[in-house]
Amino acid sequence: MIRASSTLCVLVMLVVTGLSTLVVVAGAQVNEEQEESKLAAPLEPLRAGIAEEQVFAEMAAHNELRSAALLGYTAQRTYQVVDPKGKVHAEEIGRMEYLAPDKKTFVLTSEKGSGVIRHMALNPLIASEIDAASGKQHHDSSITPSNYSLQLLGEQQVGPYHCFVAQASPKRMDKYLFEGKVWIDVHDYAIVRIQGHPAKKLSFWIEQADFVREYQKIDEFWLPRRDETFVQVRLYGKKVLTIDHQDYTVKGAVDKYVAAAAAGGF
Repeated sequence: MIRASSTLCVLVMLVVTGLSTLVVVAGAQVNEEQEESKLAAPLEPLRAGIAEEQVFAEMAAHNELRSAALLGYTAQRTYQVVDPKGKVHAEEIGRMEYLAPDKKTFVLTSEKGSGVIRHMALNPLIASEIDAASGKQHHDSSITPSNYSLQLLGEQQVGPYHCFVAQASPKRMDKYLFEGKVWIDVHDYAIVRIQGHPAKKLSFWIEQADFVREYQKIDEFWLPRRDETFVQVRLYGKKVLTIDHQDYTVKGAVDKYVAAAAAGGF
């Protein structure tokens, strides 16, 4: 979804805020070369006749149709702070429910690990997402021509999805924008993967911050699958937070979306 960057950057900010004062968590670090090495498929040449302006226009049109057709969903969320060996330092699991157009609720079902980390990082992260959905937090961070320039690099297979690969460059130094790469499904013009870092340095204490978000297609809708946020905190070392989105139940007017897409010539 085009609004993905706002969630990602809020996630980075909250992890930084919550964990920068802690020394009990050993995390992991990621860089772009390491993450891209996980993409087994080679980068292919870009097909003829595709331009950045067309990609932006198609993304906006498809996203508008999908947003109008999505009535709601529920999903299991697993939030974890882990170390490189997989040891869980803090975890919260629950059900996130979304009702269009602007309501999200989260019901906690289990928790374990450090109460301090859950209180300082995980709980504010969940609350921030709920507030953002209701419009209490608004940041113009959508992936649109007003915020980003795209440079198409080629095409690449990402799991079951064939994608355009583009370098995204922010048009202003804003902590809610990012610099990095996006993978866009060639048929649905939906974001499949985002990988990058905030466009603006977050603070003196944060030497590096990187994130990866992956999406999955359920019916005709594209919804988050997994988030990973990595930070290098001055004096305190490396931290990582993961969010897994599973077991979706989606309510949507799929026929309405398909008909509208066909009428639009997509």
